[in-house]
Amino acid sequence: MLSVRGLDQYYGGSHTLRAVDLEVPAGTCTALLGRNGVGKTTLLRCLMGELSVRGGTVQLGGKDVTSLPSYERARLGMGYVPQGREIFSRLTVAENLGVGEAAARDGATLPRGELEELFPMLRTMRNRRGGDLSGGQQQQLAIARALISRPRVLLLDEPTEGIQPSTIKEIGRVLRALLDRGITIVLVEQYLDFALELAEHCAVLSRGEIVLRGRIAELDPAQVRRHLAV
Repeated sequence: MLSVRGLDQYYGGSHTLRAVDLEVPAGTCTALLGRNGVGKTTLLRCLMGELSVRGGTVQLGGKDVTSLPSYERARLGMGYVPQGREIFSRLTVAENLGVGEAAARDGATLPRGELEELFPMLRTMRNRRGGDLSGGQQQQLAIARALISRPRVLLLDEPTEGIQPSTIKEIGRVLRALLDRGITIVLVEQYLDFALELAEHCAVLSRGEIVLRGRIAELDPAQVRRHLAV
């Protein structure tokens, strides 16, 4: 579903991503793991087209999207939930979802009733402003906003950050339901147990390079944890 070849990216003179190769199989979850500052968020932003790349290619479903802007990638089926959620705090829940609908390819959107089944809080808080929601509610809204455009690939950047355990369980339940529906997920996550329970594949980054990759069932968890230890 998503294929990355030889991806290089720089911030000024700093080489932040170094010849990254990544294959994300359709209908599965791939976790991107690593310490803080190793390039995980940068990689997601490059995949979404928020950051330009110096070299390499990004393909979505066999189509080269390397030079396409973010809105065209969204219309081709990429959804993005950034770190920090970045909802529109002055807009209501319903209005935030309306922004997501504008990104839908061919105008085909997920019915709001289906979203409310995944996230019941959307039903009761339609007219609440985004800035008045709790952190967990904002995260659920951010995921729903990305889902409403029916993405084929969902990029998630630390969805459990700052979220209470009960809401983390709810988010995990929703992500498993999305995988059952055939949506492909790329997950950046610091909560290792959450990532390993959800993902089928993982790639570990260190200093902008992938240093470990494979099916989680075939990897030694202790080896993965060594790469994450501070």
